Amino acid sequence: MMKLTNRMRVALALLALVAMPALAQDDIKDAEFNPVTTGVTSLAITPDARGASMGDLGAATEADVNSQFWNPSKYAFAYSGSGISLSYTPWLRKIVNDIFLANVAGYYKIGQNDNQAVSASLRYFSLGEVQTAGEGETAVGTINPFEMAVDVGYSRKLSEKFSMGVVLRYIYSDLGFTDMNTGETNKGASAFSADISGYYTTYPIIGRNECQWSLGFNISNIGSKVSYNAGNDPAFLPANLRLGTAFTFPLADYHNLTLSLDANKLMVPAKPRLSDYGDDNEKFEEELQKWKDKSSISGIFSSWDKNTFKRITFSVGAEYCYNQQFFLRGGYYHESKFAGNRQYFGLGAGFALNVIKIDAAYMIATAQNSPLDQTLRFTLSFDMDGIKNLFGRK
Repeated sequence: MMKLTNRMRVALALLALVAMPALAQDDIKDAEFNPVTTGVTSLAITPDARGASMGDLGAATEADVNSQFWNPSKYAFAYSGSGISLSYTPWLRKIVNDIFLANVAGYYKIGQNDNQAVSASLRYFSLGEVQTAGEGETAVGTINPFEMAVDVGYSRKLSEKFSMGVVLRYIYSDLGFTDMNTGETNKGASAFSADISGYYTTYPIIGRNECQWSLGFNISNIGSKVSYNAGNDPAFLPANLRLGTAFTFPLADYHNLTLSLDANKLMVPAKPRLSDYGDDNEKFEEELQKWKDKSSISGIFSSWDKNTFKRITFSVGAEYCYNQQFFLRGGYYHESKFAGNRQYFGLGAGFALNVIKIDAAYMIATAQNSPLDQTLRFTLSFDMDGIKNLFGRK
């Protein structure tokens, strides 16, 4: 449980999602450190254990039921006709014990040629129970702020090796409460966004072995801005460009190894800082107002500036698979000190039995005192086609 003395402290829990990983950056000069901040930051949190255990990647890995977050166009290449998954992540567990992310995802293949799929997901991010306080730090009540998003997608093969997908999403950020000192009521903020993605896969022969090489991209959260504090604090959604590649090759019969690489660029302009303008407060206020007035589409284009390369994050990961039943995974996520300094290893394992698959992931942060350290994720997946077969239905 957290305690608030005024309305601004409610946002601190969300700010922790971006700012807290940088707490260990005592050796970075203020002029060098300028991470991009967004609204509804929970949209960027990895929901499933498989992707998290490989360092938060999945743009080009083999399709699974959680592809909605990574690259929904992969669903068109899914082997099973349908599936559903449940994921749970206790968040910032080193600081509080009641913040979590829950995610449900699923898909269903349609059409006669096994080349189309519809998909959907629902994610719910709870900020736990927050205690509000009035004058004199006297407790006056509790609130339960949360963020949620629900989306639907469609993917289709455009050739034997290439597919594309689109997703439409509704987002709601409920940080609303009544300030007991002023009587002012803040309401939740809504937004809409869309994703567009593509996936290419081929099966080259290397030596005597048939391998698989895949490329993927996903441009996500292109949409409206969210408006907090009655429109006085507009925020960009975490629009993101993800590019990835994956290569799978057999080690022996029933033994495969996949190596993957993802790169991410947050397509949001950095907020102006007073320190960049010296004593020229008037110029700073002018640039800050321009930033607030900028549309989300203009923000995407202006995010490509001289600091673009410093803000690109990289993930590398590997997955060992035995007979599609047992999985071992590992990976590494790297963000520059300039943009937030989130650097951590991911480890995980998975076990599939008939129609059920269980995955778990564990995060090990390289920065001391990082609140992301020891983050756990759990995912339970069901092969719906397999369940139908178990009951004798065709």
